[in-house]
Amino acid sequence: MVAEGFQRPVFVGHAPDGSGRLYVIEKRGVIWVLPGGQNSRTPFLDISERVGSQSNEQGLFSVAFHPGYAANGRLFVNYTDLDGNTVVAEFRADAPAAAADPGSERVLLQVEQPYSNHNGGMLAFGPRDGYLYVGMGDGGSGGDPLGHGQNPATLLGALLRLDVDGGQPYQIPADNPFVGDPGRRPEVFAYGLRNPWRFAFDRMTGDLWIADVGQNDLEEVDLALAPLRGGLNFGWNAMEGGSCFPPALGAFARCAPEDYQLPIAEYGRAQGCSITGGYAYRGRRFPALAAAYVFGDYCSGRIWTLQLDDRGAWRMVQRAQVDVRISSFGEDEQGELYITDDSGGRLLRLRANDDAPSG
Repeated sequence: MVAEGFQRPVFVGHAPDGSGRLYVIEKRGVIWVLPGGQNSRTPFLDISERVGSQSNEQGLFSVAFHPGYAANGRLFVNYTDLDGNTVVAEFRADAPAAAADPGSERVLLQVEQPYSNHNGGMLAFGPRDGYLYVGMGDGGSGGDPLGHGQNPATLLGALLRLDVDGGQPYQIPADNPFVGDPGRRPEVFAYGLRNPWRFAFDRMTGDLWIADVGQNDLEEVDLALAPLRGGLNFGWNAMEGGSCFPPALGAFARCAPEDYQLPIAEYGRAQGCSITGGYAYRGRRFPALAAAYVFGDYCSGRIWTLQLDDRGAWRMVQRAQVDVRISSFGEDEQGELYITDDSGGRLLRLRANDDAPSG
């Protein structure tokens, strides 16, 4: 265990500034900084007065530090406001070691949420292009009743891609797939997602890993290989995992798996109920797991790795089962992995146990 006493921690990450600091987000709207990853912490940002977190799937969800943070002090957060709508906003810190200024908020994006669940919430900068990627859930309820997943005319059920260094409040990258299409939103980079609570880039290859939370039967892992190709459709709500899903309100007359980017791995309710995406491992503590995707399940506490075997097939191996509500995985600057424990209020570091990670 690295630290404890947090109130519903939902994310842990680092800034690209060489400091070794870890940042832990509490759902209620507070970010704590742990100098050198040690069991001491100070407040970094408190915006709890503007964060709506009454529903289980509302709150402050993630932080992404600008690639030039050491020089410009820019950071970005994703939260639901007091009306339950999604806000993506920029804040600034005067110096890398200083706290962020709550009064420096610059709102980039506001998205109305029709229901209180499936808000997505992940932010990450692409390691190859420097753009900000935003994970948006389908808007909630069950089964995507409003058909957002298959409708790139909306920002819901999609992965957005923004250039935060050009334009006000942002610029659309010229190679986003729907630029110039008046019937679709130019911010959308990929779609067909139900609730991509956590996604991550492989820091070495630029590959994009997306863990999409399922409906009643299947949790899925999606993979988009670098160089990333815009316009991928991951299938929801025509598909749940690699299987056809009953159409929402009669919106789909058929299911054609060949039309979609299908998951590379999935699991059912016997193994868990809500996937928590992780990272392609690029640290040094577990050499045997180099490049393996490490992820878990919020309900069952299971932790798996996903790797290509000698035949080129994806092999999913359970490495541990821990008494932890795994709300998020996170990386430090060296690529070592951490877990936030939602119900226990703890930050945990993965350690070796018979050559496999555990809590």
